[in-house]
Amino acid sequence: MEFIKVLWTDYLVHVLDILIVAYIFYRLLLLIKGTRAVQIILGILTLVIITFLSREVLHLNTLNWLLNRFWIAAVVILVVVFQPEIRSALAQLGSHRWGKIILASELDFIDEIIEALKECSQRRNGALIVLEQDIGLKTYIETGTIVNAQISKELILSIFNLRAPLHDGAVIIQNNRLIAAGCILPLSHEPIVSEILGTRHRASIGLSEVSDAIVLVVSEETGKVSVARKGRLESDVNLEELRRNLFNIYRQKGERILL
Repeated sequence: MEFIKVLWTDYLVHVLDILIVAYIFYRLLLLIKGTRAVQIILGILTLVIITFLSREVLHLNTLNWLLNRFWIAAVVILVVVFQPEIRSALAQLGSHRWGKIILASELDFIDEIIEALKECSQRRNGALIVLEQDIGLKTYIETGTIVNAQISKELILSIFNLRAPLHDGAVIIQNNRLIAAGCILPLSHEPIVSEILGTRHRASIGLSEVSDAIVLVVSEETGKVSVARKGRLESDVNLEELRRNLFNIYRQKGERILL
């Protein structure tokens, strides 16, 4: 009986081990999906196959020697190549889940943002608004001018006025406060993105690749509103639908903090 109990415990441990590893691989796949990391991983797999063939099948000594030297330095190379993905993963792993609880009555700032986006869109004034979530954005806040003001449509419009000195940068919002303006965001280095999108849109995707922030963009050329999140850009969004989505996100965030 004791033997069966030991076997059952051992079986559960193995199942748990497999589930944890499967979950880690699943999160890694979600992290790299749609990024340049996919092509890099395919390149690494190609080198693994070539290494196996040169060593075990074709016995190509010179090529095998070169590949062996490459794999010795591979760890350092991979860390450098996957630096953005590793940084994003660690930031999400260590992101704070505790913060200020925003009550339903304090969500009026979302209406102010939507109304400002609507007017910027009509005027074709470019705008870049960052909504901080769980991962702090202090590094990017420090690149701009501290405002720390209550959010209003008029304040946002004045910042993104073409004659305003801060209109080229991004506005960063923490909870329900406009913390900083004129902030510099990291640009996405995805080749396709660099070719077809302007600086604002590249910056929105770039920040969403390294954080969980929601980034709202108004195009200066077309007046269309786009949303960047998790490294993806949704173009020409409906503002009323965006309003509902933001309300839901902040309500769920408040509920999560309370749990």
